[in-house]
Parts: sequence; C-alpha cells; structure tokens
Amino acid sequence: MKKTAYRVASWCLTAMLFVACRPEIPLVNLGIDDTYVVARMQALVLHPEFSGSRYMWTAFDSAGNESVVSEERDFVFCSATQGEFRFRLQIEDKENPYTHEVRITVWEEEVAYSPYIARVYEYRPAPGQFVNLMPVYENGDTYADMLKKAEESIGGTNDVMISLGAYGGYVTFGFDHSVVNVPGQYDFKIYGNAFYAAENPNPDNPDSGGSSEPGIVMVSFDRNQNGIPDDPWYELAGSEYRKPQTKHHYRIAYERPDERNADTAYIRFTDSEGKTGYVPRNAYHRQSYYPQWVGESVLNFEGTLLANNAVDESGNGSYYVLYAYDWGYVDNHPNEVADKSSFNIEWAVDENGNSVHLPCIDFVRVYTGVSQSCGWLGETSTELSKAEDLHVEKQDNRKQ
Repeated sequence: MKKTAYRVASWCLTAMLFVACRPEIPLVNLGIDDTYVVARMQALVLHPEFSGSRYMWTAFDSAGNESVVSEERDFVFCSATQGEFRFRLQIEDKENPYTHEVRITVWEEEVAYSPYIARVYEYRPAPGQFVNLMPVYENGDTYADMLKKAEESIGGTNDVMISLGAYGGYVTFGFDHSVVNVPGQYDFKIYGNAFYAAENPNPDNPDSGGSSEPGIVMVSFDRNQNGIPDDPWYELAGSEYRKPQTKHHYRIAYERPDERNADTAYIRFTDSEGKTGYVPRNAYHRQSYYPQWVGESVLNFEGTLLANNAVDESGNGSYYVLYAYDWGYVDNHPNEVADKSSFNIEWAVDENGNSVHLPCIDFVRVYTGVSQSCGWLGETSTELSKAEDLHVEKQDNRKQ
C-alpha cells in the first residue's frame, strides 16, 4: 500500500511540474461553430470572439477554388439558393494566429415566402395634397391606426397607393425574409404611378417627360437581429446621386398651418439653405394637408435633395411636364419599364458616398426626393402601391 501511494504521489508531482513548466496556452472561445443549417434568404451573422490584427474570410466553390469574400471581422452569410457552402476564417495575430473552417447548409424554407411587403414599420408623410386621403384619415385615428392602413394598402398583393407628401415624407417596410443581394441582378421592384405624357408642347424634349415624382430609396440590414429598423441606413445611389445639382444632408422643417391661411401661403417651411417657402393648397383638394394624427407642431426631415424636374412647357403655368431621371428612383418611370423601376442593393452607399457591400437587407425606406410645387398641380409627392422581391417566385408560378 505504501509503495502504491508513493507511485501515485510521484505521478501527481511530475504532472504538476510539467504543467507548471509548460508555456501558458490561451483558451480561445471563437464563438463560431463548425457547421450551421439555415433556411434560404435568412441571414446568418458569424462573429469571432477572438480578436486579431486582420481577418480574412475565404469561400470555396464546388471545385475547391478559393476566393476572399470579406476582410471584416463579422461575416454575414445569406443565400437565395439551397446548397452546401464552405468558408475558412483566418485571424492574423502575432502571438496566436487562428484558422477555422465553417460549413453552412442552406435548406428551402418550410413555409413559402411571399415576394411582397409583409410589414410596414413606419409611415411619416410630409404635408401634401393627398395626405389624409391616401390612406384616409378618420377623426380620432392614431399613428398606429394610420400605420395599419398604410400596411393594408401596400402589403401583400394589395395595390393601393399611399402618398408620402412633399420632400422628405417617408415609409419604411420589409418582407417576411431577407432580400438577398444577388451580384449583377436587380433585387427588388417598387411600384408607383408615374407615366409619360402623350403630348408635349416642346417636341424637342425627352419622351420620358410626364408625371415623374421621384422617391429616394434607402436600405438597412438587421445586424442586431432584433426585427426592428434601428440599424444603419444606406442610400441606393441613383443616376443623380453624384451630380453637382444634388444636395446631400439637406434638412427641411414644415410648420403646422392655420387652416384659415390663404391658399398660396398655406404650410410654411424653412430649410438648411436658409430658404423659406410654402406648400400651397390647390382647388382640387381642400382637406388639411398636414398629417392629422401627428402631434408635433413642426415636422423635420433630412436626406438627399434632387434637383427640380418640373418644367412649365406652356410658359403660362397651364402645362407642367415632370421629367424622369435616368434610373434609381421610385415613382420615376412607369411600372412596365422594369429596369427603371427596379433596384440593386449593390448601389448602396454610406452617408459619405462610399460604396457599401450588403449581402442582404431587411428594411426598405422610400422618401420624396424633390421639393417643388407646380402651380395648379400642387407639390410633387412620391406615391407607391407595393414592392416585390425579384428573387422570390410568385405563388402562382410555383410547382404545385
């Protein structure tokens, strides 16, 4: 018994000395699993807990070829198709470099996605001639009531116009899945009520003149995965974004009006350029133009301001033509001109105009992009009726 106890004690002492003498080995909690299973069009955010001086995510194709897909610490994966995907993460660190491989299996969703709007998160129009009419405000309606009416108008297969009012007024919506950024393709479409004029007093001007009330599009990815649009926003830079006439970080404030005011001096506004003006009331719409469910006495908006696109081609105020911009705006070209009313997530830029890569997005915001009034036509206001993810098949086109 004594000899056995001695041997055990000797072994324990040797083990203790070995552990004490060996270099300290850090315990690394990478925070990333080896394998994942996700449904298509659902975002997966991989965040390594182990910090380093540089990160590199590499993808492998079916033939084993490698390509670097990100050098950010976090890697966002989102696929529009089913399949098996393999990635390698390399973390550079002087003391503890690290390499880890991840395999992701993408399955088809259990319940088929809808290509149309599933939820309206925000509806905040600026004053305008169709505000309180599209959708209709009824006495006592709250913000929640109007939000529900906006969702009932443009959600699902519904196709009922809502108005965003004058410059800055906006709506925010999302789908029942993430919209995937598919390289080289349009990702979603937004329907408005733009049209080209059948006639123009000035035949030398472009044929794309008519009724174009361009709305600017912004997108956001639900990075914190909380299901609400409180993450950074990025503008989809359309054809006018970098033109010298376009103003960025523009601000405007509309004051609640005295409904007894004269028509031409109806709703007063001031802007960041030091200018003052009015949203006039016309003879065709006599209801209040100020959103009646809003309690604030001043409505503030900020964003990119496009140059005015309306021209009085008659010279006497009787015939205004609103010319379409080339591409990248809502309610800008007729819906049947598919490439002019569709949008590519690859156009996303940050607040400084730098390109941003978003693998997918969860929220879309549209706001009126011009600040102009056109005589008897009234103010220019973006309208929209529905939106569609172009990577999701419509239900009637699917195999039964």
